[in-house]
Amino acid sequence: MTDSAAAIEMHDVAFTYDGDAFVLQGIDLRIARGEFVAVLGGNGSGKSTLAKHMNALLAPDAGRVVVLGRDASDPEAVYAIRSRAGMVFQNPDDQLVASLVENDVAFGPENLGIPAEELRERVDESLEAVGLTGFQKRETSALSGGQKQRVAVAGVLAMHPDIVVLDEATSMLDPQGRESLLDLCKQLHKAGITIVMITHFMEEAALADRVVVLNGGHIACEGSPDEVLSQAGLLEHLNLDVPFACALSLALARRGVDVGVHVRPQELKEALCHLHSKA
Repeated sequence: MTDSAAAIEMHDVAFTYDGDAFVLQGIDLRIARGEFVAVLGGNGSGKSTLAKHMNALLAPDAGRVVVLGRDASDPEAVYAIRSRAGMVFQNPDDQLVASLVENDVAFGPENLGIPAEELRERVDESLEAVGLTGFQKRETSALSGGQKQRVAVAGVLAMHPDIVVLDEATSMLDPQGRESLLDLCKQLHKAGITIVMITHFMEEAALADRVVVLNGGHIACEGSPDEVLSQAGLLEHLNLDVPFACALSLALARRGVDVGVHVRPQELKEALCHLHSKA
């Protein structure tokens, strides 16, 4: 039985590339429709492999993956899953398929059979959403890395997905590009789209509703950003960075300035201002 309120369900999922060493094992995970989930983990933890199971790019060797009510191991369900669960990869060059921006953004919805008039509207709306209005006739090969990544995101948005999975999609962007993409993710989440962000940036994970931490192909812990990202000892044990705001909170506490433990800079700033106002 599947959960109609779930966007993605994973039941005891295991996967191996070589038939020997398991990259994922014993994964039980439920992501609700409209939820924003961040997935953290060190190199080799299985993050990207997990992401590829979320839109049927990979099928489990054991267990079951259900995406929007469809079994990802069913060959007849793969097309429907990929039509509704869009994926943005780390390197946009792995995703761009056309020489012109407008053709690249149109590629996905055109394959869905979207009529020409609506197709044009989707391309324009998607490019506007990622801040690339007027780039329709640009050659993709002449774009910067950040612009290519935004075109890749626009191509996913043009398909009007229910789920967007970002696999380290901000790792090749400059700070401004990262902030722009994160703002877009927040807008999509607010509009009811399920967001799954694979990342190694703690500040990005702090934006999510829930954080899932992988280690050695297993789920090491999960919970709200406050619950997970404040566990400095655990994060260090898993070779993950402690969020700057959390590290500073703990450093202040050791010096007798107890403002609580915060994982978001803005919340730490507000706590410090409040403390200063009482001094």
